Amino acid sequence: MDDKKNKNQLNIELKEDIAQGKYANLAIITHSSSEFVVDFVGVMPGVPKAQVVSRVIMTPEHAKRLMMALGDNIKKFESLHGPIKNIELAGGANLPLNFGGPTAEA
Repeated sequence: MDDKKNKNQLNIELKEDIAQGKYANLAIITHSSSEFVVDFVGVMPGVPKAQVVSRVIMTPEHAKRLMMALGDNIKKFESLHGPIKNIELAGGANLPLNFGGPTAEA
């Protein structure tokens, strides 16, 4: 029985440089028929240029699993810490975003 349990276990390695994480306060999501691309961006106040600090590419199925897991974790967080307030940009304006490259396509 323990052999079967060990065969189904996934051993995940977390390297030290990745474990430190990257700060991002903006996520840009694009998609094609076969993949979702999530660019995590660090935007600093008063700085006209922002940088993508990480890009994650996943299948639509994994994107949906991520959405469900994130929703579940937000519910758990809010049950402990109270509601997370929604913050809109001043005047409801959208940030002008220019990546200087093509949009995601498969």
